[in-house]
Amino acid sequence: MIIEIAQIEIHPGQEKEFEAAVSKALPYFLAADGCHGVDLHRSVEHPSRYRLMVRWLTVEHHTVAFRGSEGFAKWRALAGPYFAAPPEVEHVRSVLTQPDAAGTTRS
Repeated sequence: MIIEIAQIEIHPGQEKEFEAAVSKALPYFLAADGCHGVDLHRSVEHPSRYRLMVRWLTVEHHTVAFRGSEGFAKWRALAGPYFAAPPEVEHVRSVLTQPDAAGTTRS
């Protein structure tokens, strides 16, 4: 499993609108071949900074299949107007997982 991490800076004051746009775009991610889930995190210290984390089967499921799809175009049409700068994207894979005190595994 590969995790895409996209750091997204949006225009200040447009947080609610951006979150609504991402919510509307979720079906496009979830319908994409190789997508295994999406999380959106908002920075506490920098409220107009987000990290979109998408679980992909492979990097190519993101960079080739999804980016070349109509779903990607629709995602960008919904969320793109709120971007203050192009998102910074990287792909990571888990190398260590530690269960929490309740025994739940977290990556």
